Amino acid sequence: MKTTMDGAVDAFLHYLVIEKGLMPNTIRAYGRDLGALANTLEEQGITDPKRIGPDALELHAVRLSRRGLSASSRARMLSAIKHFHRFLEREGMGSEDAVERMVRPKIGRRMPGVLSLAQVETLLETPDASTPLGVRDRAMLELAYGAGLRVSELCGLDVDSLLLDQQLVRITGKGGKQRVVPFGRAAVKALARYLDHARPLLLRGRVSPHVFVNARGSGISRVGFFKNLKQHALAAGIARRVTPHVLRHSFATHLLEGGADLRLVQELLGHAHLITTQVYTHLTTERLKRVYDEAHPRA
Repeated sequence: MKTTMDGAVDAFLHYLVIEKGLMPNTIRAYGRDLGALANTLEEQGITDPKRIGPDALELHAVRLSRRGLSASSRARMLSAIKHFHRFLEREGMGSEDAVERMVRPKIGRRMPGVLSLAQVETLLETPDASTPLGVRDRAMLELAYGAGLRVSELCGLDVDSLLLDQQLVRITGKGGKQRVVPFGRAAVKALARYLDHARPLLLRGRVSPHVFVNARGSGISRVGFFKNLKQHALAAGIARRVTPHVLRHSFATHLLEGGADLRLVQELLGHAHLITTQVYTHLTTERLKRVYDEAHPRA
């Protein structure tokens, strides 16, 4: 039976869910990128995946560059196409490897933003501890920085995954990979106060599996946490843009500056590859050079 582009894309997305275990947001991004490819192919009269050739893909790459997309966005979209085409080859739905002529745009390595320890401490003390929402936000910030969690991991945390007595949290990260991450006494204190006093007030007798809930008793969303974080950063007098990922970057950098082993930080962050973690060594090296220049008489 002849396979259509829509059928091939659906099969590929199903493969990413079942066999690769990718997160919903990643699946949706693949779907959007391949939908754009399908539009380009349809304009060329190509509806059969086996008819996809180098010229058709090269035309699509040119169109992406003319849309004014950043190099990183174009690289992501072309990567999705390459993965899709290799899937087609394995499943017998594609012909020759037409993606080899597609050139990946050069991307400058962007260094992650990091807060100073003083900025982190000021930020953590900003939420109003006299209100349930303020107590919740303090607990979220303490755990986000104290354990280096991704925002999806923080907002999706279940009560059963929080081992307060052991100062540990069980995390299901990207691709369904699990890890156990410790956190410090400051986070324990903030979490205990939230769980014992603020959370019951927010729930108002309702039951929720989520650790962190909003004013309606539902699990707080990533957008909601990001909005609250921006407000607290502004109140703390931090001029730069502060995102949940900045807290995660700060967690990793401060650990390395304190002497932590790079592979330990890799495990705590849940990075699949050490090279992903190595970006933080550049940050700590820059800081060492800056301290040297300021302190050494022969600098």
